[in-house]
Order: sequence, then C-alpha cells, then structure tokens
Amino acid sequence: MKIYRAAIFDMDGTLTDTLADLHDSVNEMLNHYNFPLRTLDEVRQFVGNGARKLMIRALPADKSADENFVDDVLAYYNGCYARNCLKKVAPYDGIIDFLAALEAKKIPLGVCTNKQHFAAVAIVEKILAPIKFSYVSGDEPGQPRKPDPTRALNGAKIFGVAPEDVAYFGDTAVDMHTAHNAGFLSVGVTWGFRPRSELVDSGAEIIVDSPQEILTRINFG
Repeated sequence: MKIYRAAIFDMDGTLTDTLADLHDSVNEMLNHYNFPLRTLDEVRQFVGNGARKLMIRALPADKSADENFVDDVLAYYNGCYARNCLKKVAPYDGIIDFLAALEAKKIPLGVCTNKQHFAAVAIVEKILAPIKFSYVSGDEPGQPRKPDPTRALNGAKIFGVAPEDVAYFGDTAVDMHTAHNAGFLSVGVTWGFRPRSELVDSGAEIIVDSPQEILTRINFG
C-alpha cells in the first residue's frame, strides 16, 4: 500500500465549519448597500473560489459586472469578515483528533485555501490549536487561486516531499482539481459545503465520510 508523507488541507468545509461567519459577513455587506440578503444555502454554494468571486456571486446581477464597484464591496466585506471570522467557526467533529494522530506520525501538515490569508492564519492559530501547521497559504494579492496548483506545490516544496507523496483534502470540485493539477492524491470529504456527487464528478480518488475513516483508507508514514 502506497505511503503518503504529507497532508495539505482546504479549510472551509474541510477542517472548519466557517459557513455561519461567512453568511453573516456577506449579509452585513449586502445590508450596508441596501441589497437583498442571501440565505445560508446560497452562501454555501457561492464559496470556494475566493472572496472576490463570493462578492460577484452574492451581489445583484446588475451590480456584479462593475469591477470598480466590486473592488469597493470586497474591501468593505473584508472588514466585516475580519470582525466575524472567529465568532462561530469550529473544527468539524473528529478533526482535531485526526490531525493529532498525523502529528504523532510526524506527518507535516499544511493548509492551502482560497479564503483570505489573514483569516486562514487566524483560524489555524485560534481554532485549530494546539495542532501545528508547517505551512498556511490563503488568498493574497498577486498569488494564484486554486485550482491553480502553484501555492499547493509550494507547500510540498517547503515540506521537502514529492507531489505524488502528498494527500490533499477538500470538499469541492475546486479542491479536487487543485489536487489533480498538483499531482497530489485527491481526497474528497463529504461533511463540507458540497454534495458527494460533486466530488465524484470532479474525479476524487478517495471519498471519506468522517475524519476517523481517513487513517483506515490512507497509509501515512
């Protein structure tokens, strides 16, 4: 059985349930501009491609094509999310124990997410403690977003691990495409923001229904 030597994770819908804070922040922004509010399920479908794409999807159609306006909206939203990003977020059941098991095996851990870098770092430090991640990469100006594999591959380079020895975990098609583009093992998790069918359709090599299942399906060492 193949041995994997590193693990890199998406964040939203994979390690942590961030949906309530994202929903609150989107609606705070929409309310500020007197636009119709969005439901939790709408925001669930909007996330995954970074905050700018989230704004474009959340705004009324006649506003989302105005690039300058989207810039202003994004700046306002980032302020909202900076205030809200640690309010309701929590690790999914079993995640901390699973990550601790990987730590015990000396497996390097990383995060590669399309959420804002400041929020990714804050959640790792405040919500996923005491787990230590060697590499955290969120969305920053001038950096490509997933499914571009550049930032994910940088994590493998930092670890000193070949891409084929990395397992990448996520809950969306964007994550599975990122894993494929990087040459990682693509592992879809069903407890996140998207249905199992999206993971199947996007070519997930392994699909798991709980963190506890991962160690029975993937050989880390």
